[in-house]
Amino acid sequence: MPRPDRSLRTRALLVLAVIAAALTIALTVPVRLGLDLSGGTQIMLETRPTPTTGISREATDRTVEVLRGRIDALGLAEPTLVRSGDHRILVELPGVQDPVKAAEVLGRTAQLTVHAVLGQAPATDATDAAGPAADPDAERVLPDETGQLLRLKAADLRGDDVKGADARFDRQSGAGWHITVDFTDAGSIRWAKATAEAACHPAGDPQRRIAIVLDDKIISSPRIDPAIACGAGIGGGTTQITGSFDDAEARELALLISGGALPVPVEIVEQRVIGATLGDEAITAAAWAAGIGTVLTALFVIAVYRLMGLLAAVALACYGLISYAALAALGATLTLPGLAGFVLTIGMAVDANVLVFERAREDFAVRGRPTARSALTAGFRGALSAIADSNITTLIAAGLLFAFASGPVRGFGVTLGIGVLASMSSALLITRVCAEYAARSPFVHGRPGLTGIADTGWVRDRLMRRTPHLMRHPRRWLAVSAALLLVTGSGIAVRGLDLGIEFTGGRLIEYTTSRPVDPDRARTALSEAGFPRALVQPSGEHRLTVRTQALTNTEAATVAETIGRLGGKAEPIRDELIGPALGEELRRNALIALGLALAAQLAYLAVRFRWRFATAAVGALAHDVLILVGVFAWLGKPVDAVFMAALLTVIGYSVNDSVVLFDRIRELLARDRTTPLARSTNRAILQTLPRTVNTGMGAALVLTALAVLADDALTDFALALLIGLAVGTYSSVFTAAPAAIALHPSRPTLPDRQGRADARQGAPARLR
Repeated sequence: MPRPDRSLRTRALLVLAVIAAALTIALTVPVRLGLDLSGGTQIMLETRPTPTTGISREATDRTVEVLRGRIDALGLAEPTLVRSGDHRILVELPGVQDPVKAAEVLGRTAQLTVHAVLGQAPATDATDAAGPAADPDAERVLPDETGQLLRLKAADLRGDDVKGADARFDRQSGAGWHITVDFTDAGSIRWAKATAEAACHPAGDPQRRIAIVLDDKIISSPRIDPAIACGAGIGGGTTQITGSFDDAEARELALLISGGALPVPVEIVEQRVIGATLGDEAITAAAWAAGIGTVLTALFVIAVYRLMGLLAAVALACYGLISYAALAALGATLTLPGLAGFVLTIGMAVDANVLVFERAREDFAVRGRPTARSALTAGFRGALSAIADSNITTLIAAGLLFAFASGPVRGFGVTLGIGVLASMSSALLITRVCAEYAARSPFVHGRPGLTGIADTGWVRDRLMRRTPHLMRHPRRWLAVSAALLLVTGSGIAVRGLDLGIEFTGGRLIEYTTSRPVDPDRARTALSEAGFPRALVQPSGEHRLTVRTQALTNTEAATVAETIGRLGGKAEPIRDELIGPALGEELRRNALIALGLALAAQLAYLAVRFRWRFATAAVGALAHDVLILVGVFAWLGKPVDAVFMAALLTVIGYSVNDSVVLFDRIRELLARDRTTPLARSTNRAILQTLPRTVNTGMGAALVLTALAVLADDALTDFALALLIGLAVGTYSSVFTAAPAAIALHPSRPTLPDRQGRADARQGAPARLR
């Protein structure tokens, strides 16, 4: 066996280092699972301005810290609170399946204020107490803990005057549980002044009380101790609230006082609850899909490329290890769509290997390279441009998903981006090292048929025997594409789009029942219960999904009771709440992301290719988008955030075929500028079609496994990608290529003295 050169040894050492590092990370650093896999509650809060405080990043950051104290006081394991933009806060509560208590604590969103009591209010003022939030700087009427109406003075203290509060148990005096409240320096002065004035009133007088108000509700209105003299007040920067508290009441009151000092009010605009059972099933199903899809893809690649296919399968396993390690090292959260993205990139990882092997086949079996090693070297060199261009376009889509999406879909963008980078490294580094070492072996050198690149393959054989001229009438293909676009696109006008709650706002609850429930019966029962606009869809044999307008917790309980009467015990396993304002914003962001995806692809392709090619490719992408949306409209499938993730992935994925085709056209035009563009395009199609078929088969095997085996939540996702794969493969050949020919001006032929150019165009050579 020849001694490997220095560059090959260097690459081999680099491969070993990368695999060792990835294996170490994978074994020591766990990947963090999203709530849709581990179960729990996700709440999106949005800050609101007040008459005295506007919305700013600093105010939101201070609000995050206050909320962190509230959540920590609940004793939840590994909660996550992060600022999302300038005025939103994302709260993740793993393991919380009943978020009512957490939502109540987070929902107490008004600023904490402390008021002197001016006296009791007559019952006629009760409407004031039930009205909208009053200005804390003005007098107001609120009911105390017993329901008695109190007239309150303007606020003497605010939440930022409170340093903290703690629940304590006094064993020595036998006073039991009490709350100790600590004030800041400025708050201590204000508290002493307020209590000094209240102490001037006789015992039993309501004006001797101090009201602590949170979220337009008096949470405590203690009386000033009789031992406090008029004008003296309570100093020292601390005070105690005593009463007949049990431990839970004392801790909750201390939590509300210490955690109520929000710089600005917040409002829950999105809430998702995922049952752990759903997460376990999703992980198991996606794992089966990934395993079976990977095995089928590996077997297919081995069957087509023999030894080189086996080495590509080894690189594919290394790709999975590197992707997993990258997710763990970056601290990324693996969500359900992200898990699907991990499965999807397995199919995409095959593309780079197929590009290299098909190039090597051309050089070895068609152009007659002397050895498999030289053919592989030429294959890697020739495929590098197409690999880079196709992966960059997919990275653009992943970047847009991360920039404009939220929640689990953003996790899909992260996973997709990591998968693309890992697939490039596995193909250009791991596969290359393994292939070059194998090609240098005397055993393989003497048996070139074993490599899988010594023959042209059955697809190329058939094309070379028949050499069809597919681009003889390019405008006919454009007419077929227009007709297909008209048929599918009419579904948008006829059926309309079933927008998910992410885009419309509302609430979606998925129930598991003890026995199957007929959706029509459930729809009728919910209409009779006061929910005439509820949409009911089956999501499994014992599952039912209800989508309706925003519901209160009481209304949600009514829906669950109604479903339970039909299907036995109904337990919610998924609960999503989207506010209308957030839904409108997400809808706007989705359209912006879609427009930017097309514009970014146009800009990149215009730089890498001629602008006419870029226009044709982006036109084909718009064709793919409209067809996919139209098919989903005809099928009545929901167009939600997960569908948008699939749509942007289709944009990034389907442009790969166009990039590979145009890269080959550019190469052919550089060799011979006298051949008509239609003939060069046809030749490029025939040369790249084996790669298109083999890559499409690899991706289709993985997506089919995902569609059949994955959880119902990913079925539509996989279906959208399968449709996009088929339409994208068609459009790159029969839409983008004919459009490029139609946009290109006819070039005058430059004949030579032998009349070769005229002969190429079918005209008789002329004698002079």
